[in-house]
Amino acid sequence: MNKNRPIVLCFSGHDPCGGAGIQADIETLISHQCHACSVITALTEQDSGNVKKLIPQPAEDIISQAHTVLDDFQINAIKIGLIGHHETALAIQSVLLQHPNIPVILDPVLAAGGGTSLANEQLINSIVELLLPCTTILTPNSEEARILAQHSDLNICGQNLLDKGCDHVLITGTHEQSNTVNNQLFQKDNSTESFHWDRLPHQYHGSGCTLASSIAALIAHGLDPFTAVSEAQEYTWNALEAAYLPGKGQYIPNRLFWMETNQ
Repeated sequence: MNKNRPIVLCFSGHDPCGGAGIQADIETLISHQCHACSVITALTEQDSGNVKKLIPQPAEDIISQAHTVLDDFQINAIKIGLIGHHETALAIQSVLLQHPNIPVILDPVLAAGGGTSLANEQLINSIVELLLPCTTILTPNSEEARILAQHSDLNICGQNLLDKGCDHVLITGTHEQSNTVNNQLFQKDNSTESFHWDRLPHQYHGSGCTLASSIAALIAHGLDPFTAVSEAQEYTWNALEAAYLPGKGQYIPNRLFWMETNQ
């Protein structure tokens, strides 16, 4: 076993039910033989159906925790999930600006799966103005892409988000009314790639976290963005296909499906 595992630093929220947030990140990173470091951006009260309460953590604590980890470890990628407050976005930006050579994968969590808004207009503006210029790969779903780009056409959204500073934008299509899930990757060289996946039958809690963390892990391993995005989608689809229902809400991705299939 290779003991020199790539290290991913996650800025993520805490999900008490274990389906999304930092727990999802850690399970995904372990599955890719990475080491997970974490800074909790927000505590939450939530179940597998929806978020009931959001408790942002102090910006100064986020900054100091991140610097302590970065001073100790050689971080190979940074993954950003739930932000929750515009001051948190500012804190994360201050860290990213001091480490411009570390790839950044941003999952712009703007709403819970159950519909609760997790980002007001001030935070949305902060994400666009402060974090997108620092982002290597952005992974919005179609609804998030439209909010961030302020346009209804997803092709225009992809280009607009590139223009705002991202190197790559993967817009996922699970929220669209289509027989298959159609994801689109927009790149700085003006090329686009389309990926088509069989639509699975359930609603899933933590699917976006899984995808972004998988991309971060593969980037940390040295894969190029296109390959990382492609392989991460396959991993995520397999985790969703093997999902289970421990509570009364949405299904939880089985991010450790590979352990069970090898038994």
